[in-house]
Amino acid sequence: MNHCTLKRTALALCATACLSASAAASAADAAPPPVLKALEARGASGWKEFKAGGDLRGFAGVAGTNPVTVYVTRDGSAVLGMRVDAQGEPMDKQTVDELVAKPLEEAAWRGVEATRWVRDGRADAPRVVYVFTDANCPWCHRFFDAAKPWVDAGKVQLRQIYVGVIRADSAAKAAAILEAPDPVEAARRNERDFDKGGIAPLKTIPEATRQLLAADLQLMDSLGFRGTPGILWHGPDGRLKTLGGFPQGDRLAEVLGPR
Repeated sequence: MNHCTLKRTALALCATACLSASAAASAADAAPPPVLKALEARGASGWKEFKAGGDLRGFAGVAGTNPVTVYVTRDGSAVLGMRVDAQGEPMDKQTVDELVAKPLEEAAWRGVEATRWVRDGRADAPRVVYVFTDANCPWCHRFFDAAKPWVDAGKVQLRQIYVGVIRADSAAKAAAILEAPDPVEAARRNERDFDKGGIAPLKTIPEATRQLLAADLQLMDSLGFRGTPGILWHGPDGRLKTLGGFPQGDRLAEVLGPR
């Protein structure tokens, strides 16, 4: 099992542990149908049953980083996907959100909160935006510059989680920032001097920092990001939002909020 699968499994287990007793009590007491085991072999897990009505048994689970919904029929076969009503509206979205999606989001946010991020902006800024960043990433640099008006106005704090993915010296540059006496100033220096090559890479990466960078890369992978920047924030409804890449057009204001 690779590190991405391990991390995704951990997130699914965490989401399962976070489910409320009331939600679990609402499910039927019958044993899980065998088809769920077959789906688990394909990467789904964390099943929680909910009342679907009629002859259907509804189950919400996790596949990778995504919630999945399964409806098991009387003959034991299953239909994957969300039911819709006569108007085409999803019927069980709120239930699945409560059972799986929200706990998954909460686990993801706790994961980024717990790592060693470097903040740019005021600690009391009302909006927190996490960014998986490579010190050599031009799009990360562009996002840092684009966010500056929000950061300088005290509206946003960027929390940069450094990973080394783009170039051979990316991890050493990340280590130079993290090991600096003032990581915040080191991160800003890397951005100021980006066009000149940025911060000088550390010649030797301490083992603890090497392990930290590896763990942060695993975390980034587990959250579904395949490159930098990988951005996480909370929307107006309090739900977790994610975006891979630089936010184009109106998406910049969606990430950073009103200017």
